[in-house]
Amino acid sequence: MTQPFRSGFVSFVGRPNVGKSTLTNALVGEKVAITSSKPQTTRNAIRGIVHTVDGQLIIVDTPGMHRPRTLLGQRLNSVVQATLGDVDVIGFCLPANEKIGPGDRFINEQLDAYPRAKKVAIVTKIDATSRTSVAEQLLAINELRDWEAIIPVTTLLSNPSSKVQLDVLLTQLVSMLPTGPALYGDDAVTDETLEHRIAELVREAALEGVSDELPHSLAVTIDDMVERDDKELLEIYANLWVERDSQKGIIIGHKGERLQEVGARARASIEPLVGKQVFLSMRVKVAKEWQRDAKQLGRLGF
Repeated sequence: MTQPFRSGFVSFVGRPNVGKSTLTNALVGEKVAITSSKPQTTRNAIRGIVHTVDGQLIIVDTPGMHRPRTLLGQRLNSVVQATLGDVDVIGFCLPANEKIGPGDRFINEQLDAYPRAKKVAIVTKIDATSRTSVAEQLLAINELRDWEAIIPVTTLLSNPSSKVQLDVLLTQLVSMLPTGPALYGDDAVTDETLEHRIAELVREAALEGVSDELPHSLAVTIDDMVERDDKELLEIYANLWVERDSQKGIIIGHKGERLQEVGARARASIEPLVGKQVFLSMRVKVAKEWQRDAKQLGRLGF
């Protein structure tokens, strides 16, 4: 008997930096969400689209849930809340190598506000700790609530065994979706605009190796993208926004060396995406305390 086709939305939630974006990219099979060890890396509800024989899973990768300290933080939480009100399944990501803490319990409590969505626990980073610790964590997670499923996955997405785990996770998630037709075409992997994806790749490159304070203060906008007629080249003109002059110095580095490194890293990610050589011009600008300023947040796309 043929399985009915299912389509719908899933969102991964969890504390910042538990592997939500990495998991999204692994399931989609392409980089649609930037990753970094810094908190608040994801700032938008990014849609990744996964196609299977009997279903279409639309992953909405949200910012990490947290107790907000700025207007930006409040808006990021609003993005999460608006998203979770519409999805069919919520996957709560909890790392196997860290005991359940107050942040996890806070998020678990928030999930009660979304009775429509089915809840699954996704235990990430099971390769980063011992089997005994994983078993203890699974028991602790089971105590949090009555889950539809608890699914362990590995961090090492280049590991062949991780493909098996992802297939198990994908099968479970699709089985929980409502029956219905595909919502996107067969070749779609995201509904993010090219401009937004490029801005995010520039931000990801700039986040590499900076101090903990800076990531929250960094935003990227694209002024213009120009396709050259005389050669296979895309010209991109980007602005990197920070909150203070001292941060501008950090981004630029001694004699501009750090900004050159950022440019090289960004181009290496952007060129495979656009399929051609890229000329990237970046200017670093200061927007004083933009995280707390409603007008500036609006101008920067929040």
